Amino acid sequence: MTPGTDQDDFERLVADIQREVEAQEAQIYTSKVIEAAHHPEKIGRMTDPDAYGKSRSWCGDMMEMYLRLDGQRIETACFMTDGCGPTIACGNVLAGLVEGQTLEEAGEILPHQVLDALDGLPEESVHCAELAVSTLQNALFNWRAAHEEAT
Repeated sequence: MTPGTDQDDFERLVADIQREVEAQEAQIYTSKVIEAAHHPEKIGRMTDPDAYGKSRSWCGDMMEMYLRLDGQRIETACFMTDGCGPTIACGNVLAGLVEGQTLEEAGEILPHQVLDALDGLPEESVHCAELAVSTLQNALFNWRAAHEEAT
């Protein structure tokens, strides 16, 4: 055996496995889900957010939502999760949806709107959209509770 052959074989194996995973993923999820899960723009923690919420799904996934406000309008939103690809996609899309909305408008968002923005999810992943919306609702509830106490 020549030096490097084992490494070349290993790299080919990894590339083959990656292609197989991507092919399986494309059969299950829409391109929007795949893009949002692989390249989330809104993921991260925010220092000193104006509103913060945290929720856990029945599947065990956790999500945090951070909001920066300009008065009653959401200026910036981001999220953090320990969840799967669909959970990442839902958090990412929801954070993008609420930016620019008033707190009241954001409070009216429903899971089906997150699903529509992703062109759908398999039935077994719908709870990911529910987790994202629940986390947003928790952040809004916490903000209202803090501001009611202050007044």
